[in-house]
Amino acid sequence: MVDTTQTEREESEDRTETLEAERTTEQTPTVCPECDGRLEHDHEHGETACVECGVVVEENEIDHGPEWRAHTADEREQRSRVGSPTTKLLHDEGVSTEIGWRNEDASGNSLSSRQREKMNRLRTWHTRSQTADAQERNLKHALGEIERMASALGLPQSTRETASVIYRRALDEDLLRGRSIEGMSTAAVYAAARQAGIPRSLDEVTAVSHIEQLRITRAYRHLAHELGLKIAPADPLDYIPRFASELDLSAEATQRSRDLLTTVIETDESYLSGKNPVGLAAAAVYAGALLTNEKVTQPAVGEVADISTVTIRNRYQDLLEIGEDLQVS
Repeated sequence: MVDTTQTEREESEDRTETLEAERTTEQTPTVCPECDGRLEHDHEHGETACVECGVVVEENEIDHGPEWRAHTADEREQRSRVGSPTTKLLHDEGVSTEIGWRNEDASGNSLSSRQREKMNRLRTWHTRSQTADAQERNLKHALGEIERMASALGLPQSTRETASVIYRRALDEDLLRGRSIEGMSTAAVYAAARQAGIPRSLDEVTAVSHIEQLRITRAYRHLAHELGLKIAPADPLDYIPRFASELDLSAEATQRSRDLLTTVIETDESYLSGKNPVGLAAAAVYAGALLTNEKVTQPAVGEVADISTVTIRNRYQDLLEIGEDLQVS
């Protein structure tokens, strides 16, 4: 009796599978119903049409693929939904898993004290297992410093990636021997900002670093020379919008500052040689504010630009002397 029932059940399942297969075949024809030609599926438009007569057999089909388009293998990996994209900002490029810092379960409930202790031990061992040797631990520390300083300077993600690539190149070419991790990571951040044309002065970079400016300068020169980095000289015009914005100057004052500095540069191309671009930009902003009758003091400009009032005063006088028909009453 049991064998008969089991046999009937298997036969019923076979009949069901056969009916489903026939139904699927009926719903999706393999040949054109008009000319018996070959059918071809167009995934972009969701249609099935005949390649011989062009008749559309099916349309408005459901697309089970992703909603984005990828033209290269790199784009496909970056837009994949199976995990975060790889990044040079992490020592393992982000291929490993991470244990969350929240002491909560999947429902949002707080963990018990025993479970919290267990999770803390797991996080500790997970962190230790991520670095196999001292070189990886140093790389992890350096990339963490790069992320911290870049965040404090307001640098975009692309510039942070560039800084991490510069540091990795220096590590691969054994340029870190005898130099501090902090110094080389700071130099990498400064070099990446210079390459991207983002106005960040050496004083600003030093303010967010843990070492003095002289060591940063030496490390930066060492990196630029050994790696052959192509970095254009800093343009003082790039600093003007940020200084004017922090001083709450009008658009007219900002434009007058740019015009004044542009005129001076065009009049005497050698004027920029040997001069701090930050000081020139600060002096131009101060002069532009006076030309538009906006009240701005030299100490206020010096605080924003992180430069002395003596430098502003000297550069300000030079700008007015060289500038054509631009004088402050």
